[in-house]
Amino acid sequence: MAITIKKQKSGGIIDEVQKISGADLSVCFQCKKCSSGCPVSKLVKYPPSEIMRRLHLKAGKEILESDILWVCVSCETCSQRCPMGIDVAAVMDALRKLALENGASKQEGNVPLFNKAFLKTVEIFGRSYDMAMIAAYKAGSRKFMADTEKFPTMLKKRKISLLPSFKGDRKTAKRIFQMAKLKKGAGK
Repeated sequence: MAITIKKQKSGGIIDEVQKISGADLSVCFQCKKCSSGCPVSKLVKYPPSEIMRRLHLKAGKEILESDILWVCVSCETCSQRCPMGIDVAAVMDALRKLALENGASKQEGNVPLFNKAFLKTVEIFGRSYDMAMIAAYKAGSRKFMADTEKFPTMLKKRKISLLPSFKGDRKTAKRIFQMAKLKKGAGK
């Protein structure tokens, strides 16, 4: 597959990505292990190895429109599989950050809604609480009855609990969220 990169007057965004992620992308030799282990690589137009290659080729801000930035589940499999120790997941995080800062197109579907529901439960309970997250997601998506047939099986197999766990450190979680809000408000 041919890779088309728009010529940039400067060095593209690789320097920004390396600064934010702390990863040295020059050591990537395109073994594609990051893509072979990625659970979402078959669902996106450009898998992680392609993103890495585009960065090497001095890709500009067009890379910030890549669908993988919003489909990536941050499982860090790519980082674990990299024989050169590149933190590919941190590179994806850096690209997401740059995409938001530069006003690139937002993710499609209900990914933002899911992320918001997940983070809100962590902020409130100090850890994820599945029932609250599901309720918030269902209310936001307005698909109240979708996937309800799976609920009894998940409950029976103890994959989901009705009550939240209070093992999470609520004070620490609240402090982290407050610090993040302060940084966001200060423009950092």
